Amino acid sequence: MTYSTLMVHLDGGRANATLLDVAATLADQYGAAVIGIAACQPVPIGTCDGYLGGEYAVIERDIVADELARAKTEFHAHERLAKHVLEWRSIPTLANIAHVVAENARAADLVITSAGPGFADLATHADTGDLILRAGRPVLVVPDGAATATFSTIMIAWTDTRECRRAISDALPMLHAADRVVIVEVTIDAIDARKPIDDVTAWLARHDVDADKIVARMKGTSIDTLAGIANDVEADLVVAGAYGHSRIREWAFGGVTRDLLLRDRRCTLLSH
Repeated sequence: MTYSTLMVHLDGGRANATLLDVAATLADQYGAAVIGIAACQPVPIGTCDGYLGGEYAVIERDIVADELARAKTEFHAHERLAKHVLEWRSIPTLANIAHVVAENARAADLVITSAGPGFADLATHADTGDLILRAGRPVLVVPDGAATATFSTIMIAWTDTRECRRAISDALPMLHAADRVVIVEVTIDAIDARKPIDDVTAWLARHDVDADKIVARMKGTSIDTLAGIANDVEADLVVAGAYGHSRIREWAFGGVTRDLLLRDRRCTLLSH
């Protein structure tokens, strides 16, 4: 298994250098084609005089076109991507951007996106949680200033859920390439956790992935415990299952919450 096609979701409203660096590193590693995509919504125009409404519509159309053009230029200008097969998709839309990017994810094995600037900029960036829940593909979430895209030590935030099982399977190309894989479960009862985590370790071994196991008692919250272990093992990447409800913008990841994504410089691979 490999990633033959990567899709990188650019934000037309801001610079995407870190995101493109990560995409280029992974494209080099897997010999993958790279699809760049940016979608942008015009600002809704309320009821007003017809002339002004039409004038503002033209202004918004031009703003959308400029933002998409900026993202396209940034994508094609990235020197490290030049040697790969590239495709660009600019999508002006009135639809939810997360839905648009998720629909296009059918063309890729892995979607790469930033954690996002927050709800205020959903006109140029997909809501990250909504995208993960809808994509049907693993999503690599890259924080601003990500330290590395060379994932030599990978931590799996294990919970015995469908989403986490899916995430580990989706991460196999990265797990194969890693120097160290650590499976971590945070639990109240460490004894009950050992059978499932032993099964996962054995399954990974049959895929030629040797993994260390850590079953940790919760100290404070699960997020604090996981973050501490990730720091202790010097993880470059966290793999986790994502679950939640796409109709409300609340999401959680088998012990890894949005706080873990946003408070450090570590990339996270999530599947739903």
